[in-house]
Amino acid sequence: MLRIFILFVLTLFFGAAGTASAKTSRSQSAENIGVAVVRDLLSRNQYMQYVSDHYNGLHYAEAAVGYGALRFAAENDHQELMAALDVRYTQVPGTENLLSAEHVDANVWGILPIQQYLLSDKKPQLQFGLELADAQWAKPMANGLTHQTRFWIDDMWMIGVLQVQAYRATKNPVYLDRAALEISVYLEKLQQQNGLFFHGPEAHFYWGRGNGWVAAALAELLSELPKDHARYSVIEKRYKIMMKSLLTYQAASGMWRQLVDHSESWEESSATAMFGFAMAVGVERKILKSRQYKNAYEKAWRALAKRVNEKGQLSDICVGTGQSQDVNYYLSRPSVAGDFHGQAPLLWFAQKIIQIEKNKASK
Repeated sequence: MLRIFILFVLTLFFGAAGTASAKTSRSQSAENIGVAVVRDLLSRNQYMQYVSDHYNGLHYAEAAVGYGALRFAAENDHQELMAALDVRYTQVPGTENLLSAEHVDANVWGILPIQQYLLSDKKPQLQFGLELADAQWAKPMANGLTHQTRFWIDDMWMIGVLQVQAYRATKNPVYLDRAALEISVYLEKLQQQNGLFFHGPEAHFYWGRGNGWVAAALAELLSELPKDHARYSVIEKRYKIMMKSLLTYQAASGMWRQLVDHSESWEESSATAMFGFAMAVGVERKILKSRQYKNAYEKAWRALAKRVNEKGQLSDICVGTGQSQDVNYYLSRPSVAGDFHGQAPLLWFAQKIIQIEKNKASK
């Protein structure tokens, strides 16, 4: 009996030690990968450009990855990376054309200068970011929505995250009211019975990254929206419906797929990073209380970490994808490594994992 008792105690001890080691490893993995991703960003000599029939100029993915890199470097006290990022983003050619573009893909750039202000109190950066945020509501529609409303699912992030950033910098509730109104109307109009979102009105497919933008937008808004806000309950409810649905579609590997509900579809990294980030925010804020969500985002992180090469570039990222009525269009889309559509959410996810582990350690 004594021997059995000793073995039982040892099992408990080493089991607990193993769990602690896994947590430390996950946090260290997130920091190491984050540093590598930021260094890869800084190695790029050019800024990512967008060319389309509705907007030509600086790409929203560059803003997304720059925003993530600035937060990551500052919150982990990487002063060298902070200084280099400040150099990269203080004077960017093409920013003078953003306001005149009058498009969500241009205005969202404002998240980046606002983040610079939040970290270094640079008033000109704040002014420019707020100009881009306020321009979205310069000519509001009769229902109070921005005139830039298109009811494309990625708009929920392009509009929502900029208004949330403006609130973070000013604490003016008008910015949260704008984001909450816009996102609640998009949710009502676009969310399907299964909690997911069609790529578009003529593209009835649950494209991974498109749904990822929605998930990330909801996570950003719920990170700041007070629970007593008039629109909080409906936004939280619909976010939880989406997260519950995503649980059922996560692959055994920890990844989500190019078409979320197609088991024959390939495993795609940008969607996985966005979904993982969104779930981690929900767990952190105690919105998602089931252990399943923590298991899901940790599994997603492990799967993504295996896909990052020595240069800090994430693989299996879908290239830019328009809407289509042909399922094979989505299934046959090429994948690339290092595209900012994937690098950006990988940084958001990495920082959230580090933050969660730090908060646990401080308790």
